[in-house]
Amino acid sequence: MNRSAFAALTGLFLAASATIAQASPAVALDSAVFVERITPDAGRMLEPASDLSRGDRVVYVVRWYRMGGDGGFTVTNPLPRSVQFQGSANGDEEVSIDGGKTWGKLAMLRVGNRIATPEDVTHVRWRVDPRTAARGQGRIAYSAIVR
Repeated sequence: MNRSAFAALTGLFLAASATIAQASPAVALDSAVFVERITPDAGRMLEPASDLSRGDRVVYVVRWYRMGGDGGFTVTNPLPRSVQFQGSANGDEEVSIDGGKTWGKLAMLRVGNRIATPEDVTHVRWRVDPRTAARGQGRIAYSAIVR
């Protein structure tokens, strides 16, 4: 993937990560994109993504900071079409396969007569419950494969 396509991929992610459905808390987000590399010496390593190729495994890390207010909130990320969702660090995400209209666990969603696959995912979201939100900050991580 050339640098301009990479910039579009990360720019899309950075802009998309600011989409928060919230009732009362004010929330700020910060995000980073890493690529997983396997080296003979160190094994698996994450390094800041600067250039991506088809088949690369990328890890998105979204840090949230509650700036005020009470209650929980939801963080929603549309996925760039250039990546295929793989999973999140804790597995409590919901996904959409129809542009964010309906949500559920991947194994429960259907495309026509078949069960949805990671290739079908268009959006990912996480619900941050009030107890977790009360901590004031946290992070969400998920991985994808560059198509």
